Amino acid sequence: MKFRTLALIIFILLVAGFVALNFEAVLQPTNLNFAFAEVQAPLGLVLLGMLTLVLVVFLLALVYYQTVHLMEVRRITREVTEQRTLADKAEASRFTELRQFLQAELQTMAARDLDLSEKTHQKIDHLQTAMSQVIEQTGNGLGASIGEMEDRLERQMEQQRQAGL
Repeated sequence: MKFRTLALIIFILLVAGFVALNFEAVLQPTNLNFAFAEVQAPLGLVLLGMLTLVLVVFLLALVYYQTVHLMEVRRITREVTEQRTLADKAEASRFTELRQFLQAELQTMAARDLDLSEKTHQKIDHLQTAMSQVIEQTGNGLGASIGEMEDRLERQMEQQRQAGL
């Protein structure tokens, strides 16, 4: 319980106890002046009635403020729920946009990779053809050099045979 509620209950119990202990004095009639009329009535009972009236007014005000507060809390809760729903939808939308962006980027990268792969294969084929030509030319050149060397050796051997005979 809150301190204010506890204090109010204790105060009401103290007043009730005081009235119970002094109930005969509360009921004794007295001349009361209400500015426009004079009446004979028990002063304690009139004061107790006024106290009860003030207490009822305060309790009604308390109930009213609690009701207004509860309605405000419900309204704020509803607004927060709506805002959370909007935020969730916006976040889902951002995730969808991000997914679409990533898919587009991946497709672009795949196309670029395919293009680079094709270019690489073309370059490798070109280099392979060029290398085959170079190997063939080198082989031809070596064959020609070896043939020339053979011819020279044969001529020299022939000259040595003719000289040696």
